[in-house]
Amino acid sequence: MEITSLIKTAAQLIVGLGILNVWLIRNRKATSYRGGSATSLKAEFATYGLPTAMFYLIGALKITAAVALLIGIALPQFIAPAATVMAILMAGAIGMHLKVHDTAQKSIPAAIVLMLCLLIRFA
Repeated sequence: MEITSLIKTAAQLIVGLGILNVWLIRNRKATSYRGGSATSLKAEFATYGLPTAMFYLIGALKITAAVALLIGIALPQFIAPAATVMAILMAGAIGMHLKVHDTAQKSIPAAIVLMLCLLIRFA
C-alpha cells in the first residue's frame, strides 16, 4: 500500500470514528468546542437558531457520511460522496460558529475535519 493510500485511510478512520464519537457517545456532554454556551449538541443547534429538525437531519447526514467513510476503506466507491458531504457539513459548522461570534478555537475541530475530508477527496 502506497503512502498516500495509507494517509487517506488514516484520515477516513479519524473522521469516521471522530464523528461517530461526537454524535453517538459525546452528544450530551459539554465540551469547550460547543457553540455559544451550549452543553449538548441539541442545545448547540438551538444556539445557532436552527430548528430541532435540523439537528436530526444534520445528525443523520454526519453519521451516514462517517459510516460511509469507514465502509470506504473496503469499498472505495463510498469515499468521494461521503468526504464531499462531510466537507460541506463542516464548512456549515464553521459558518454557524461565525454566526454566533464564537472564538476561533471553537471552530478548530470542524476546520480539521474539513481539511481531512478535502485530503481524502482530492489526494
